[in-house]
Amino acid sequence: MPSSLAKNKLEIMVATHSCMLPIGTEAPIFELEDVCSGKKVKLQKNEKSKGYLVAFICNHCPFVINLLHHLPVQLNKFLNEGIEIFAISSNDVDKYPQDSPAEMKKVSIEHQFGFPYLFDKSQQVATSYTAACTPDFFLFDGNFKLFYRGRYDASRPGSTEPVTGKDLLGAIRCLLSGSTAPENQLPSIGCNIKWRPDRVPNYFTRKP
Repeated sequence: MPSSLAKNKLEIMVATHSCMLPIGTEAPIFELEDVCSGKKVKLQKNEKSKGYLVAFICNHCPFVINLLHHLPVQLNKFLNEGIEIFAISSNDVDKYPQDSPAEMKKVSIEHQFGFPYLFDKSQQVATSYTAACTPDFFLFDGNFKLFYRGRYDASRPGSTEPVTGKDLLGAIRCLLSGSTAPENQLPSIGCNIKWRPDRVPNYFTRKP
């Protein structure tokens, strides 16, 4: 486990918060390639779907790695309950080749993603969602209205806080049960999305 000094250094250097897109925002439509199947996957309304989860992640971020033993297993359970799930990596792979589609495919297979892992090469999808960090989660209801955005839970790399998925998984259960959206929605925190120099969006700011 990292020392407290190492942990503080990690948080100071890379900690970025969600921009917290307004609740009720309509889901931006996208079509991206799934790194495993090679097929195009489109976010579109499906009468049988009760909700849609868009998760911006990547391979190398320690905040994502901290969740990988838990997140895929838990999210896979919702696939048969009417939740469509889309994992997206938008990082600049020229500077971060560990996030390339080939490496994404390895992560997807190793951690048994039951959902597509999509590569946002242009970074346009990340920008349309005001995605800022990895991980960054956006949960929409069956009408494509934003229901929840923010963190998976309170865990952090090197902390003693266990990974439970309490915040995100709780929001999904609220959506499935017909309950109102959680009132206390806290931003996710993680590594900033690795923007190409010509693609850094105007909403992006570091928040150590």
